[in-house]
Amino acid sequence: MKNLFTIIAVFCCSAIYFAQAPEKMTFQAVVRDATNNLLNNQNVGMQISILQGSSSGNALFVESHTPSSNENGLVTIEIGAGIVSEGDFSTIDWSNGPYFIKSETDPTGGTSYSITGTSQLLSVPFALHAKTAESVAEPIYSIGHWPELGGFVFQISADGKHGLVAELVDQGVVSWYGAQDFISNPINHSADGSKFFDWRLPTKHELNEMYAFSAPIGSIGNSFGTNTYWSSTLSFANDGATAWRQNFDTGLQYNSTLFTLTDFFFVRAVREF
Repeated sequence: MKNLFTIIAVFCCSAIYFAQAPEKMTFQAVVRDATNNLLNNQNVGMQISILQGSSSGNALFVESHTPSSNENGLVTIEIGAGIVSEGDFSTIDWSNGPYFIKSETDPTGGTSYSITGTSQLLSVPFALHAKTAESVAEPIYSIGHWPELGGFVFQISADGKHGLVAELVDQGVVSWYGAQDFISNPINHSADGSKFFDWRLPTKHELNEMYAFSAPIGSIGNSFGTNTYWSSTLSFANDGATAWRQNFDTGLQYNSTLFTLTDFFFVRAVREF
């Protein structure tokens, strides 16, 4: 009798489906008495345990149910909706398996469980695993200093997951042609910024956005001073031989000839996330 119940439980476990609420899943089993007759249309007592690691592993979650069997001896319960005696179903990390369902049944409807079956959850916890992954998905950022991103977030997407970061220090005073070389050298970056290798020269528009956050205390800060900074945007003046720069004292933008050796300005890098 015990072996028969176990075989049926394994089959039903493979057909577990998730209810609309992600903290529940449906479990079905066929219950028979000692003479192998179906226990139809009567109450049975069940205890469900979620075991971690093996069929004899630690029980992370235990709950009890008193379902009624149908005319075919089939009982259906929602794991996560019973009377909990141990653990919290919603906090199980489904990525840290394997996991097993242990079912204990009392055919008389009480708690003297005489029928036991244990079955491994294989691909079943996909939805719950996805929910766990979602809870540790991309963080939400806002305008401000984020050391883990390398500097100051000055431009942000509507969902807070993507944007632009400005370095907190200058990368040098160079000609336009030498700017990217200075930017690519980690030694020219802050401790946080040196952890990233995708820094680049800001565009004319991005440079102006950085200027907008340069004055208030606690923003990108006063580290810009009254310096003039290169952008990556070329100008159409002089047959395209000029690039835009911005003065952080006045906020005005100008174009400068690229081939003039005296046109050395500051460089402040940006990166995308």
